[in-house]
Amino acid sequence: MKYISPGSWFSLEYPDNWCEAEEAEDCFLFYNPEKWNGNFRISAYQGENRNYAKDCMADELRHTSGSKPVKVGAWDCVYFAEAFNEEGTDYVSHIWITGCGSISVECSFTVRKGDSPKPGEDIVASLRVRQPDEKPWHDVIPVRVLEINTINEGYDWAVSTLKKQLSKDFTAHETDIANLQRMVDEGKFKPGNRQAWENFGIAFGTILVNEMDGMDWVTVIDGKKEYPALRFADTRLMVYPVSLIWNKVSRGEPCDLKAEYLRIRREAEAVI
Repeated sequence: MKYISPGSWFSLEYPDNWCEAEEAEDCFLFYNPEKWNGNFRISAYQGENRNYAKDCMADELRHTSGSKPVKVGAWDCVYFAEAFNEEGTDYVSHIWITGCGSISVECSFTVRKGDSPKPGEDIVASLRVRQPDEKPWHDVIPVRVLEINTINEGYDWAVSTLKKQLSKDFTAHETDIANLQRMVDEGKFKPGNRQAWENFGIAFGTILVNEMDGMDWVTVIDGKKEYPALRFADTRLMVYPVSLIWNKVSRGEPCDLKAEYLRIRREAEAVI
């Protein structure tokens, strides 16, 4: 699985059966939720000059006991380990300081004492760091925690609003399209209320996910733009629910959500 950090500072690859999880700001956590074999964390820092990454590694070698230079894949790293005990279990955090130019990267892989650090090393080896003068990246990756939070917030707002405005429960199934259509048609929100229309689009996207096997949320990296979208299985069929309603309403164009739903379903069936 490929991951690109917010702002496209770095990318990495992690095992298919792992996932991203909530962590502190500017620190990204990955682990296997089914059979835990370690927590991988990564943070990136930008310095003021192109020697910042090398300076950080040199500083770590000078001041951290037990640190040593190592090679992980193509990366020159400074490695050290920290042991600790938590609730009676011994753990070891394997830590690599690396980076390129003005970007310093700190990676850690925490495992039970005696377990192999190799899964963490493999992720470090897959690391790619984008430099400020490098062209923006364009890619589609599994949905990140950042976009999951955006989706959840938009969906919760839409559900609450539909309940308040129409006294209707929203279950995110095909029958709910009619209630979303009422919100479009009845003029309860101004055409320029972009956030409202984007949230209703997220609710529409959730219907697509629930009704079409293989339709899943992804994160689109489009240069400086990063946003959630839907992709059908591993095909090229993409749907952009966040902008679907907003674009039509803001331009004063007709927005027939049932017709959009049927069109998308036909396209999905055509690529199976």
